[in-house]
Amino acid sequence: MADFEEKRAITAELQIDQVQAADGTQATAVVRCIRGPVHLGAYFFRDPDQESINLQLTRIVCLGRPMDELDPAHTALVTLRGTGADRLRPGNTTAGWQIIQGSNPTT
Repeated sequence: MADFEEKRAITAELQIDQVQAADGTQATAVVRCIRGPVHLGAYFFRDPDQESINLQLTRIVCLGRPMDELDPAHTALVTLRGTGADRLRPGNTTAGWQIIQGSNPTT
């Protein structure tokens, strides 16, 4: 499975700004889209600085409204579900930013 994940095209990247809640299977975080647009259902399989993750984007809320996608340079509150949700961490200019990479759904 790791070989397949490494060969997937990275079409979506989120920068983690703030983690509001996280456990082993779900995280709610404020993120900034740095490659996209990122669509609902996007699958995040890589954190370049950590172990692999397996997270799916299940909710995007921007300016208080649910959205189907998040465009680059925009910030939103998102929910990610799957393995590795508890490894998401907030970032800042001093400590650096955590970036997760993945791909949008094919449909």
